Amino acid sequence: MKRLRLALILGFIPACPLLAEPLEREDALKLPQILITGNRQVEARSDSTSANSVFTRDDIDRLQPTSLTDLLGRVPGVQVARSGGRGGLPGIYIRGTKSAQSLVLVDGQRMANATSADSNLQYLNIDQIERVEVLRGSRSVIYGSDAIGGVIQIFTRRGADQAPQLRLHSAVGSYGSSQNSLGISGGDGQTRYNLSGSLEQTAGINRTHESFPSDSDHDAYRNKSLSLNLSHYLNQELEIGLTAMKNVGKTELDNSFGRWDPQTQTVSGQQLYSDFDISSVGSFIDAQLNERWNSRLELGHSENREKTRDKLSAEIYSFNTYRDSLNWQNNLTLDDQNSLILGADAYQDRVRSSTVFEEDSRWNRAAFVQHRFHGEYFSTELGLRHDQNQQFGSHNTWSASLTVPLNADNDVMLTYSEGFRAPTFNDLYYPQFGNPDLKPEYSKSYELQWRSQLSETSRLETSLYRTDIRDAIVADADFIQQNIGAARITGFESALQQEWFGWQSSLGIAIIDPRDRDTGHTLSRRARRTLSLDLDRQFDKVGVGASWQAVSSSFNDEDNKQPVGGYGLLGLRGNWQASSEVRLDLKVDNLLDKSFTRALYSYDGNYYGYREERRSLQLAITWTPTF
Repeated sequence: MKRLRLALILGFIPACPLLAEPLEREDALKLPQILITGNRQVEARSDSTSANSVFTRDDIDRLQPTSLTDLLGRVPGVQVARSGGRGGLPGIYIRGTKSAQSLVLVDGQRMANATSADSNLQYLNIDQIERVEVLRGSRSVIYGSDAIGGVIQIFTRRGADQAPQLRLHSAVGSYGSSQNSLGISGGDGQTRYNLSGSLEQTAGINRTHESFPSDSDHDAYRNKSLSLNLSHYLNQELEIGLTAMKNVGKTELDNSFGRWDPQTQTVSGQQLYSDFDISSVGSFIDAQLNERWNSRLELGHSENREKTRDKLSAEIYSFNTYRDSLNWQNNLTLDDQNSLILGADAYQDRVRSSTVFEEDSRWNRAAFVQHRFHGEYFSTELGLRHDQNQQFGSHNTWSASLTVPLNADNDVMLTYSEGFRAPTFNDLYYPQFGNPDLKPEYSKSYELQWRSQLSETSRLETSLYRTDIRDAIVADADFIQQNIGAARITGFESALQQEWFGWQSSLGIAIIDPRDRDTGHTLSRRARRTLSLDLDRQFDKVGVGASWQAVSSSFNDEDNKQPVGGYGLLGLRGNWQASSEVRLDLKVDNLLDKSFTRALYSYDGNYYGYREERRSLQLAITWTPTF
């Protein structure tokens, strides 16, 4: 708590007159054609060298996703494979990389667990989210470790320049599910605020087929969440702010491996459930030193606490990680064609768990610089980052890009980027299986993009890319972590957004070839082809929409001996704006009642697929009175 109080106090010290950007972040968060995550600053999405996808709050309300992972499944090149239960661990694969090789941020704060590298996206309540930005491709020059496959940033709910507005949302659906939230937001020319809380729960389904009798129950889930956002202008040049998020709950899990009893030399079933507590708090100063110099200082603290219990025994496993972070970035406009980013960041991780680690803390410090030239016939971006880590020493990361405008509506972009992932505490120090001599994983990525404004209401973006990963951390024959893996991932992505005859459509297609370079096998749980299509239209006060998601077959294991079948899912949705303050939403997921799975589990020498929810219905009402 002392570290947290210090971070908050330091975050509000106006050490220098720091500055507002041409378009303020709070306004930019409402706009679909603006990007913040690419360079930690407000810029047009078309100016970013990263392939990117953005979901605003309007998009979330229109698409009616049940969870954040449901929303991410619509991004071309992003795949989600969940196992266990409603709160079961999801595998998030961006461009064929594993979950630990992609960075997840909440309001700028790193959220990955320092022991397992899990970001616990399944615990973030969709009703507490204002905006989601997804970068596809390495961004390690700006963010350092973990950003090999890409970056996912979640922005919590924001206030607006308006009178206080209450927001009450209530939804009920299949499998005993319900979502209830209450919030208030508002602001004026100087101050904006939002405070909201949610309760989400479901009775769940039985995720396993053949397993121990203890796994035959439904896997329930309960999540209470709270978010706070406050920003204030001390004057026209200086803004300060505070963000906070907390998710607390319980999820039940199936475990087909059971519990080994060394005394009786037998395996018995378990009834596992996990208590989780995920939180982050951050403060910032943002100001303008002069008309060409923007400087922003951010301090944060995040906690990832999880305690797993077994109802059939006295066993308790706890893994708690804590992170303090600082980021200072300066955006300099040198002239009409040249700009510069100068920055430094630092963070420290600490571990407290029921498992004793040889080391339980470490720090990382870094400095980075990026130059951008914007000319009439071409544009360039060149970046360099230097990291100094307490465990693995120093590392340099480079990136470069060249953009050539073919005409006013078409750009071609060539990008080279390096990335790395630092090993986790589990990789390094887990008893019997960790390896303190591990090096970071390294990557080199090459990408060719074509972006075309086909018409005023139609835009096409395509990418061809290759990512080479070396020194990948995998377990050897004795299950000890080693730098013995290598992978090559090649892929194609295409995203088309178009409006025709009043219908708003979004199509995403991805084709990847993710291979282990030593064996030639396809990397596990990565489908080679995915497609996502959304169609929506608003008829005055009534809106209708449909979604189609198709995923090809994959393999559950690295030896490619356990195939997982592909599937296609159809969903329908509708809304009715009954009045200026009341909105009704109705959706049906998996309309055709398909049986499908994305991951397998082992029991008694055989493999079975984890169940996913069949046809489900949800009805919601939202009331937004203004005082």
